[in-house]
Amino acid sequence: MTGLRKKRVLIVDDSAVVRQTISKIIANHPQLEVMATANDPFQAADRLKHEVPDVIVLDVEMPRMDGITFLRRLMAQRPLPVVVCSTLVGDGSKTFLAALEAGAVDIIQKPNLSTRKFLEESSVRIQEAVLGAAHAHLSRRQPIKIESKLTADAMLAPFGRTSMVKTTNKVVAIGASTGGTEALRLVLQSLPHDAPPIVIVQHMPETFTRGFAKRLDEMCQITVKEAQDGDSVLQGQALIAPGARHIMLTRNGANYRVEVSDGPLVNRHRPSVDVLFRSVSRVAGANAVGVIMTGMGDDGARGLKEMRDTGARTLAQNEASCVVYGMPAEAVKRGGVEREVYLSEIASLVCRLGS
Repeated sequence: MTGLRKKRVLIVDDSAVVRQTISKIIANHPQLEVMATANDPFQAADRLKHEVPDVIVLDVEMPRMDGITFLRRLMAQRPLPVVVCSTLVGDGSKTFLAALEAGAVDIIQKPNLSTRKFLEESSVRIQEAVLGAAHAHLSRRQPIKIESKLTADAMLAPFGRTSMVKTTNKVVAIGASTGGTEALRLVLQSLPHDAPPIVIVQHMPETFTRGFAKRLDEMCQITVKEAQDGDSVLQGQALIAPGARHIMLTRNGANYRVEVSDGPLVNRHRPSVDVLFRSVSRVAGANAVGVIMTGMGDDGARGLKEMRDTGARTLAQNEASCVVYGMPAEAVKRGGVEREVYLSEIASLVCRLGS
């Protein structure tokens, strides 16, 4: 659309190769442009004295000052949307959580220059994360337009308006993206130990989900774990889809299990909220509760509509409490949302509707 100002990005990384690669990725998106690059936080701070970007893409491991320290100082003095982009090897989960606690809007992995497929997938993830950060807390946003976007059909064919469910066991499915890590923490911490069984897709790099689940498990009354293929879906437990793997609900008799599998990116994501929601619509039908939370894009919008069509109760986090009102807005637009609610209301409603 003509007349829209491109979102300006400051890239901070000590590697010239990485700065060049991310610059190309940013420049290839019609709604983004590179304002400047910096090889460390001190150079970035000098640049910020003269011009202000819409988003900062920030490495963690850099000389003179690490990215987390810079992020904390930035948020205390001049808050700006920051996407942390790092390999985060070894101690990655701790660094990931530290970045979130310091105020990062999103965390993404650096593109792997040696693998073309990974580079292509990373490019889409980086573009979406940066654009999502640029629209954080804004009520209006422009949808991302990227070609060759697969739907949940790539993993599960449409099933129709009637589920094959023959059980009365309840299950809750939750999907989130940008801003979702903190939102999920607030929801899961508010749940009692006997909360209904929950399966979650949070868009997150594959090296971070285990540490994220472990930290939540330490904070919550319920058990929280990274899902493994064949795990039972149990009361008082939340299963989080592992990064880079799709998760689907299945059933063994009257009992629910999860299937964790590879597959193509769906809605530019793996795991995909749409894949989870579609599987839930098939297997649980009216015995399910679907919740779509803060996030950029439209992943989960179709699947939530399919859940509602098979009798599930469906909720969306409202605009006022979202970091990015993207996925919930798309779900509302498609008619998949029964009720929009504040983040603070989700836990109690999940317990009531899922009991």
